[in-house]
Amino acid sequence: MYDRFGEFDSAEEINKKAAEMIEAGDIEGIYALAAENGIEKEDAAEYLNGRENELTSPLMAAFGKLKVESEHLKISGELSVWMDIVKGICMEDMRMCEAVRKKGKSMKICMAALIKYSFENKVQVSDQIVDEVKVVQVNDGKIVPMRKPLYMSGMDRVQARRIITDYYTK
Repeated sequence: MYDRFGEFDSAEEINKKAAEMIEAGDIEGIYALAAENGIEKEDAAEYLNGRENELTSPLMAAFGKLKVESEHLKISGELSVWMDIVKGICMEDMRMCEAVRKKGKSMKICMAALIKYSFENKVQVSDQIVDEVKVVQVNDGKIVPMRKPLYMSGMDRVQARRIITDYYTK
């Protein structure tokens, strides 16, 4: 994931590396630095053209890290909803941007904490609701009756925000 430049601890570290590369005239390296950190090519071009003083901001650096990790982990479904919660918290709180960018903090561990909580706090779905589903397609393509009892996550967005914030900031 961070094969060429390694994992950076902050937007400031990324910007310092970019400044060093500008001084060395390493234009392609800046594009590579941006790509490895989830920063858009267009943003790197703005920096190289002098329209921006820095390659990235704390918010861009956090979003970039989340993007790189999301692609690496193939985040989809409910996990995408949780990813959006992380992004929302970052947009509200600069400290969260800095926490997400920290070396050693990862979406993999954050998602694991959310899944663990979700399983530990599952709730039973009413059989009346399950009866309305009737059949489902399972992994091998077969259509089978919905099994009862059915349990689903007992976590709401407030709880997800707490778990995410606790993971990244503690």
